[in-house]
Amino acid sequence: MGLTEWAYSLSESMLAEPLPRRWVHSLGVAKRARSLSPILGRNAELLEAAAVLHDVGYSPSIATTGFHPLDGARFLRDQEGADERVVRLVAHHSCALLEAEERGLRHELETEFELERPELVDALIVSDMTTTPDGGHTTPAARLEEIVQRYGPDTIVGRFIQRAAPEIYAATERVEGRMALASPNSQPM
Repeated sequence: MGLTEWAYSLSESMLAEPLPRRWVHSLGVAKRARSLSPILGRNAELLEAAAVLHDVGYSPSIATTGFHPLDGARFLRDQEGADERVVRLVAHHSCALLEAEERGLRHELETEFELERPELVDALIVSDMTTTPDGGHTTPAARLEEIVQRYGPDTIVGRFIQRAAPEIYAATERVEGRMALASPNSQPM
């Protein structure tokens, strides 16, 4: 079984029944990651696998800390023996260090999981932050606003996502720039 086939199967088994909306979002993030293949080269499969698995830590069967990047990465590493690069991307997806800080878990995240290559981190940020909870395409600004509205501006997630906004916008600019160079006729994200 190939990496992406395994990742889709595992993510579906962990999310589809208990959290169907999270599963649909994960499928949308993976589709978005696939669309970035012109700038990913041989890392395209790796990013797609991480994209479909990025929210697996929400699964009630493995959620222990309540911080899904850490729970998901630990599960993938300890229970699944997953590719360490996939694990690192899941651990650090969408500016997770900032949310870990809000939750008092930054030390654990930083010491257990190294950061992956910046261009892959950027691509996963963009894939997640341009996908709605229902798997559709959106802009980073609309996605950030949706998250703040859903959780509230003064919650852990609300505070974290507002702090992360500049990095999310910067990652989007970097990815858009790379996509423009890779395909001069491509449309901006």
